[in-house]
Amino acid sequence: MENVLIAGAHGTTGKQIVNLLKQSQYFKPVAMVRTEDQVKQFENEGVATVLADLEKDLAHAVIDIDKVVFAAGSGGKKVIEVDQEGAKRLVDASKQANVKKFVMLSSMGADAPEKAEELQDYLKAKHNADEYLKQSGLNYAIVRPGSLTNNKATDHIQLKEKLNKRGEISRADVAQTLVRSLNDDTANKATFEILEGDTLIGKAMDTLSEVKS
Repeated sequence: MENVLIAGAHGTTGKQIVNLLKQSQYFKPVAMVRTEDQVKQFENEGVATVLADLEKDLAHAVIDIDKVVFAAGSGGKKVIEVDQEGAKRLVDASKQANVKKFVMLSSMGADAPEKAEELQDYLKAKHNADEYLKQSGLNYAIVRPGSLTNNKATDHIQLKEKLNKRGEISRADVAQTLVRSLNDDTANKATFEILEGDTLIGKAMDTLSEVKS
């Protein structure tokens, strides 16, 4: 089984990623958290943890880690420090540790933040983090969902490199897409957008072997 570090494991989407990985026969979740309280919460559930802060050195966080999911976010409070520089710091640490794949939770609009009517600073930070990952030499998947909801999983999405429309998607379906992106045979060096849709997540992701960005 491969060890997967989840940055932002204590967040709403991060917790769902951890739960999916707990059920996986291929991956073992390692929750990256910032406080001792959070360590205890995950350890009580039988989930391995690592105590680390995206604003500090992360070399210890990626020891014995095979793959990484970046699902952390500052909630708009520290977009440069966390969403941009924290992501870059984890990319650098992952590269040093020869991590096999880095899956980035990005956002629709991160490809052209200057066109956004709102959240420009956030989207610019995500854009810079995404570009840094692309140039890193790591294998990556950059997943750009629309507006996140807390609706139940539908197991269905729309997926394209560029969907050219806005919309919503549940965190549950985003979490499934991120976990699916960890597989070796899909979403390699791929950047794509997702919204709620009619295509099974697995089937939608099969098209990514043809998508390169």
